[in-house]
Amino acid sequence: MRHNKKFNHLSRKKAHRDALLANMTIALIMRKRIFTTLAKAKALRVYAEPLINRAKEDSMANRRLVFSYLQNKEAVTELFREISQKIADRPGGYTRILKTGYRLGDNAKTCFIELVDYNENMLNDKGAKKAGKTRRSRRGGKAAEAAAPAPAAEAVVEETVVAEETPAAE
Repeated sequence: MRHNKKFNHLSRKKAHRDALLANMTIALIMRKRIFTTLAKAKALRVYAEPLINRAKEDSMANRRLVFSYLQNKEAVTELFREISQKIADRPGGYTRILKTGYRLGDNAKTCFIELVDYNENMLNDKGAKKAGKTRRSRRGGKAAEAAAPAPAAEAVVEETVVAEETPAAE
């Protein structure tokens, strides 16, 4: 029985699993986003986030501990120089998993796993908040009647301007 054994073994022995997760963590640190299966991404999150958390405090002990897991000097340098500055004020949750569907060959669930602070699209969306929409009732009122004729009048004006410019261009 496997009571209290919660982590995913990924159908690999311990040495193979550790090598896989270390290589995926190096790729995540260097590329900021990788494409993989959902099971591997969830296992990677558990493996990588404590190492990323160690980078907040740049000490020789933390560098050696992270290096003992990754065995890659470039990845450790990138983690402690670049990534640690971006995550300095974040209390946790350094990675994001975005599901992308199913793989054609074996129908495995696939996803992106990325570092949260490096997705410029989501950072721009969060920075530029959309204008808040007000709730309006479904029944017609004074405000609905006053707002309805104005856009129709503007549309007529725009159509006439377009109609005038077309013959002049010929």
